[in-house]
Amino acid sequence: MADLNGLQEAVITGSLPEATRLTQAALDEGVAPGAIVNEGLIPGMLVVGEKFKNNEFYVPEVLIAARAMKGAMALVKPHLKEGDMPAAATVAIGTVQGDLHDIGKNLVAMMLEGAGFKVLDLGVDVAPEKFLSAVTSDGATVIALSALLTTTMPNIGRTIEAVKEAGVRAQVKVIIGGAPVTQAYCDEIGADGYSPDAGSAVDLLKSLVAA
Repeated sequence: MADLNGLQEAVITGSLPEATRLTQAALDEGVAPGAIVNEGLIPGMLVVGEKFKNNEFYVPEVLIAARAMKGAMALVKPHLKEGDMPAAATVAIGTVQGDLHDIGKNLVAMMLEGAGFKVLDLGVDVAPEKFLSAVTSDGATVIALSALLTTTMPNIGRTIEAVKEAGVRAQVKVIIGGAPVTQAYCDEIGADGYSPDAGSAVDLLKSLVAA
């Protein structure tokens, strides 16, 4: 019998061999691919996110957990049909123009993907126009903006202005984060939410999408 609890545990402990073994065994037994993801992989990554938020896990543990999940997902993806896994939302994430830091952004992207969101990682030094294109051309319903430098932080606000000027602000949620970013700054520039860390970003986005 497929061991989806064991699969969760393999993700939490970051055991790539065990995660792929249990995933393949579940597929061989005919378990629905969506169930493997929704009952095994995603719950495991949600625990990882919670532990990271509570300082029980640190960056290395998150990275190996994400590696285990991605290895398992690589086996599942060819079997997923349209509608097997409705994404909670499509998130375009990137570090704003002028900023080349990506560790925090990468962690948030991994956490969101692990929680079932479809993630479009736009990379670093992302111009407002590129975020806007993700909304208008790629169907992103959320943009997640990261800045690590106080000098690049104003580009968060400029990106929001670009979205407003294009007339699509009402159809997209904007979340922001990064070392110099605060809730006060979030309120000042009219973003929808601020997250102080990668684990909290999942909770924030779930509450925004539900609302």
